[in-house]
Amino acid sequence: MPEMRFHLRWPDGTTAACYSPSLVVEEHLQPGACYPLAEFVARSREALQAASARVRAKYGFPCARALRQLEEIERRAASFAGAADAVVAVLGFDRDVGAPFPPPVVPIRRDAPRQVPVIIIGGGQAGLSLSWYLRRKGVEHVILERYVAGYAWRAERWDSFCLVTPNWQCRLPGFSYADFGGRDPHGFMLRGEIVEYIDAYIASFDPPVLAGIEVLKLSRGPQGEFRLSTSAGDYAAAQVVVATGGYHEPIVPPYAAALDADIVQLHSSEYRNPGDLPPGEVLVVGSGQSGCQIAEDLHLEGRRVHLCVGNAPRVARRYRGKDVVEWLDLMGYYDIPVERHPLREGVRDKTNHYVTGRDGGRDIDLRQRALEGMRLYGPLAGIEPGRLLFTPELRANLDAADEVSESIKRSIDTFIAAEGLSAPTEPPYLALWQPEAETAALDHRAANIRSVIWCIGFRTNFRWIDLPVFDGRGAPLHARGVTPEEGLYFLGLPWLHSWGSGRFSGIARDAAYLAERIADRTPRMQAAHTIASAAP
Repeated sequence: MPEMRFHLRWPDGTTAACYSPSLVVEEHLQPGACYPLAEFVARSREALQAASARVRAKYGFPCARALRQLEEIERRAASFAGAADAVVAVLGFDRDVGAPFPPPVVPIRRDAPRQVPVIIIGGGQAGLSLSWYLRRKGVEHVILERYVAGYAWRAERWDSFCLVTPNWQCRLPGFSYADFGGRDPHGFMLRGEIVEYIDAYIASFDPPVLAGIEVLKLSRGPQGEFRLSTSAGDYAAAQVVVATGGYHEPIVPPYAAALDADIVQLHSSEYRNPGDLPPGEVLVVGSGQSGCQIAEDLHLEGRRVHLCVGNAPRVARRYRGKDVVEWLDLMGYYDIPVERHPLREGVRDKTNHYVTGRDGGRDIDLRQRALEGMRLYGPLAGIEPGRLLFTPELRANLDAADEVSESIKRSIDTFIAAEGLSAPTEPPYLALWQPEAETAALDHRAANIRSVIWCIGFRTNFRWIDLPVFDGRGAPLHARGVTPEEGLYFLGLPWLHSWGSGRFSGIARDAAYLAERIADRTPRMQAAHTIASAAP
């Protein structure tokens, strides 16, 4: 079904982008029209209930996203109930956007200058952290954010999502987990708590975020300045930081089109909860962090899950009296820069270990899940009419994942012995299940697979950057975020400098480093720009 957003402005001037799984909204709301508050709510209710009904008619279940959107509209409208003349303006529509969940309502600043010394592109934890440092250094800057600050945490995580690293590792600059008022440092924040943490961080220093502005092109201007063509017009800056992370375009393989049209297909960024899926069994493709956690989410809700197991490694949650993350932190693992890592830059291509913070934190043991009824296969190799084809690598991938986990334990043993520490001992992991045989193919119709969730990652998309700062694979060329193009930086990329780069645990260090470089260059680049501007 074609999806859409309808954009609106609330009575206080704030804007929102609202989700609908159907174009039926266009029958109830008109772009450019202004509606009294009660009438707008009534029209929205009719539209979204009709959209949900269309999903039910096609798939046999209502659209939970549309109903959540209606709840958000009604909640927001209630805050204006005391204003007799409250009016809501419909600003326009976007079709076929595939937005998995609407961002929250935020004010959009329109009074910012079009030419500033520094522009940060991206309002996630990376851009916000850099803004904190630049503000302390008195460097004028703005953040251009396509949606709203912290959008990925709000809109691209499933309902039961939680951190896989302990809360004490949440160390945004000037705002640790303790500053947030957190009371469970060894726990794992849920998605809603993460959003609250981000919002509290924003409130703590009020960064200059220009929300709802998409950067369409970044290039050099005629006088050497950076030119940014955006959905809200052109901007210019002496220095630019690309803080959009490295996860941009969801990967879905071309052979997904060979699946029956009535099978619901979602990317991991679109999955919310088991109730959103139609009755029937579910195929989860990919066993990285997202794949394993989503497979468990479905399994624990009683759904029969078929999981394609790739070569992602796993790690134990706890070992010898501590969370493994705490041991690795004590061992200095998270401080190792890329250039000193045994894999060098190759570490940037490695898949994260799967583990979970759910239920207070525990291992993800796929062998145990298999004993409980989860069906495991090797990687998905392709799709033929009515058949799923698998690579016969299940046993090898399970064994390799276990070996990585055990090797990490051995490194912890070595550290404990070298430091003379006292810690309880634990026996090696014992594999309680082995596949009897490799499954080469599966009739997905006979298995009643009615949903597929693609958990095979994202591609980067820097095609909008028209500057010579990429290698042959399209990856940014940089040294700790500093590119060969003077004044252009990257921040928040996985392993930009160390394991913590782009994460709550280590982004502060990367942001502080770039803030120093930016502050040092700012007076010199401003002077050069002034001379160039004055030249005949």
